[in-house]
Amino acid sequence: MLHTRTTPAERRRTFRERLATGRLLRMPGVLNPLSARLIQETGFDAAYLSGAVLAADLGLPDIGLTTSTEIAARAQATTRATDLPVLIDTDTGFGEPMNAARTLQLMEDAGLAGLHLEDQVNPKRCGHLDGKSVVPREEMVRRVRAAVDARRDPDFLIMARTDARTVEGLDAAIDRAKAYVDAGADAVFPEALVDEAEFGAFRAAVDVPLLANMTEFGKGRLLDAHTLENLGYNIALYPVTLLRLAMGAIEDGLRTLAVEGTQQSLLPQMQSRSRLYELLGYQDYAAFDSAVFDFTLPPGT
Repeated sequence: MLHTRTTPAERRRTFRERLATGRLLRMPGVLNPLSARLIQETGFDAAYLSGAVLAADLGLPDIGLTTSTEIAARAQATTRATDLPVLIDTDTGFGEPMNAARTLQLMEDAGLAGLHLEDQVNPKRCGHLDGKSVVPREEMVRRVRAAVDARRDPDFLIMARTDARTVEGLDAAIDRAKAYVDAGADAVFPEALVDEAEFGAFRAAVDVPLLANMTEFGKGRLLDAHTLENLGYNIALYPVTLLRLAMGAIEDGLRTLAVEGTQQSLLPQMQSRSRLYELLGYQDYAAFDSAVFDFTLPPGT
């Protein structure tokens, strides 16, 4: 009620402990703080804040237009709503290595369990689009080291993402990942791998937790959790799934409303009022003030 039952430090330790088990963690991307609560209630292991989703929610493309302070504010709203560890996408760190250091501390203060930094040039673009460019390996190493040096909580996870697979090839991406680990990265996010063989090659070469990005309509096949676990991956990421589901439903609903002039036929597809109130914990607030929940819901709502 009002906030989570755990502290950021507890959630960070939990995240590291879960990664250490070797079991695959399933991590859907958050649409908003309420969806983070649903992700927790459904039994997932962690939640994710996608830079693409945060930008799209502002009506912007994923090309580095958001700022570190904007996403930190959104992150804090999310971490207050769930006891799950939350990992956030911080693009390129929003500038030079010093900016990456500041971004790291902003995300710590926002209650997150970790972040990932990528090696694209700024402005960046979605990792599954053509035409990407990556910075020299040494420049990304400086970004990672800056974040590591700025970290105050040793349990806060620093993940390095490399977009080099589609720019320089698989071997170069693996070499970059190793350099980022040497610079202090705790985990690696190899973006846009195309098949199981490439996922396996990365796992064989890099000895830290690895994230598999299972984004829809991307460069590679959507692998199921069993396959990813057998490949030795630690996180299965579903970054934009909830946004795409929600926006698809909204588009369909708007068309129906425009044509039919009423939402009556859409009612079976909607979350009921009673389910929403249950998710929000309306009754729990009566412990603070009995006047908050002094009503009876109409039948069928």
